[in-house]
Amino acid sequence: MSKKIPFTEIDKSWTIFLDRDGVINKEKHKDYIHSWEEFFFYENAEKAIRIFSELFGRIIVVTNQKGVGKGVTLQANLEVIHENMTVAIESAGGRLDAIYYCPDLDDNSSNRKPNHGMGLMAKEQFPEIDFSKSLMIGNTISDMEFARNLGVYSIFLPTTRPEVDLNDERIDEVFSSLYEAAIFIKKNKE
Repeated sequence: MSKKIPFTEIDKSWTIFLDRDGVINKEKHKDYIHSWEEFFFYENAEKAIRIFSELFGRIIVVTNQKGVGKGVTLQANLEVIHENMTVAIESAGGRLDAIYYCPDLDDNSSNRKPNHGMGLMAKEQFPEIDFSKSLMIGNTISDMEFARNLGVYSIFLPTTRPEVDLNDERIDEVFSSLYEAAIFIKKNKE
């Protein structure tokens, strides 16, 4: 059953978890982002993260990266993507507190979304994270299940999955983009 997100309560004691591909950057259809040259931010994504930086105590990226496990995306290239993404976000006035990724091929891996291992890693690194004061923004039902498994609120972006039923009980809120979500949350804080 979906939950009503208490947007007016969001403050620096809250954490926001973000998926990467299809949320922060454009996803490649049926393929992986293999290099920085293939990485393209969605319009205003950096601005959205700047807004989140003003509102949330922690901003955590959690991303499945099976391409690394398959050997088609080089580990070194993934690190360059994440370094450059972080620099671009910081240049726009935002921040990322951590990026966790799961290269595991086994869908049952505890760290692969929808399982909640990456969320638990974040809690271990940042003990102040309170899952009852956390949001997850993603573009797949797997992201929404990750949110449910972790006990956090879920926001769905139908950027790459227009076929998903937006009334699905695992979805608490829907926005068309990361920026739209950021603007809405900011307005509801004022």
